[in-house]
Amino acid sequence: MREQIVIVGAGQAAVQAVDTLRRKGFTGKLVVVGDEPWVAYQRPPLSKKYLAGALERERLFIRPAHFYADHGVEIRTGRRVVELSRGDHRVRLDDGSSIAYDGLLLATGSTPRKLAAPGADLAGVHYLRTLDDVDRIRAELAPGRRLVVVGGGYIGLEVAATARELGLEATVLEMADRVMNRVTCPQLSTFFTQEHTRRGVRILCNARVRALAGNAEGRVRSVLTEDGAEHPADVVVIGVGVVAVEELAIAAGLECSNGILVDTQCRTSDPDIYAAGDCTSHTNLHYGLRVRLESVDNAFEQAISAALNLIGTPTVHNKVPWFWSDQFDLKLVIVGLCQEHDTVVVRGDPASRSFSACYLRAGELVAIDTVNHAKDQMAARKLIAARARPNLDKLADHTVALKDSV
Repeated sequence: MREQIVIVGAGQAAVQAVDTLRRKGFTGKLVVVGDEPWVAYQRPPLSKKYLAGALERERLFIRPAHFYADHGVEIRTGRRVVELSRGDHRVRLDDGSSIAYDGLLLATGSTPRKLAAPGADLAGVHYLRTLDDVDRIRAELAPGRRLVVVGGGYIGLEVAATARELGLEATVLEMADRVMNRVTCPQLSTFFTQEHTRRGVRILCNARVRALAGNAEGRVRSVLTEDGAEHPADVVVIGVGVVAVEELAIAAGLECSNGILVDTQCRTSDPDIYAAGDCTSHTNLHYGLRVRLESVDNAFEQAISAALNLIGTPTVHNKVPWFWSDQFDLKLVIVGLCQEHDTVVVRGDPASRSFSACYLRAGELVAIDTVNHAKDQMAARKLIAARARPNLDKLADHTVALKDSV
């Protein structure tokens, strides 16, 4: 029986692990260490409602501050774990203190991928990951200013949409041939490009950043692309992906490869150390793929599994993942993983702004993208989990309920 569990990271996975551990009867000492000054907060609203000023900071927090005291949790915010000593089961913090553990959960998350271009460190150039990041960006989003977003993924498009609604000019530079190319089919990319363009966002694909130019005061004034174009900018937000925060695990000798390697019980190569969330590389049993997922859902679900296994309740992590993105008045919900699909069936007319794209592999429904279509995404969760093989004619007919396409 474990007596002291330490959680490294104080984000979404950490708060779910704390809740699970206490609800399932763990009465030992529980310590959470996080390098931000805040207790766990929601990240998805950061690039949307919070950036727009439509959501107060207090409403971001997943649980109120007293939740931790009420549950007997020692929480150390604003502190960073600098060393993991597996031999003596201790973690050392940046203030020189150390904490013993007999069970450890790494929930270190991910960090923005840096743009390797001259001028990326100029004033006015931002990455968006934390609450403090957004506070800095918000201070610069005045109507009429020119925003350039580098990267046409979820974050980039959400920031561009929010900026346009705040009255800024917005340009998105995407190095691939279409936006959201890693996660959606061409039909979805085309739809979102058209919607952003209609709202005044300028989207340029096949645009590789060569450098960022600054003025005499050391502030960004433009973004230069390899085709010779210069894009004026008062503010730049870089969203070119994230990488797992795995340095601590690597230094401690844990197996890592694009994330901390965990088994189906969220256990690392050390039996006393578990990991959950964006920092992990795990095998998704439904798809038979090793993946690293960047989603709230995965952080919560892995944290539950890890917490249960830490206290001796064998639990296999086996979930069909899902993701979402809000852009203008469009809600994109993705259920499942579309890798290695061989067929895409679009249900409904994109012009209606409520439709779905279904991904199949060898006849099996493996994923779905829905735009403003809650019924399809809810039905798809059950069908994908059940490995359903829909009738293609019924699937393509949006007047037939998705649940009746099998």
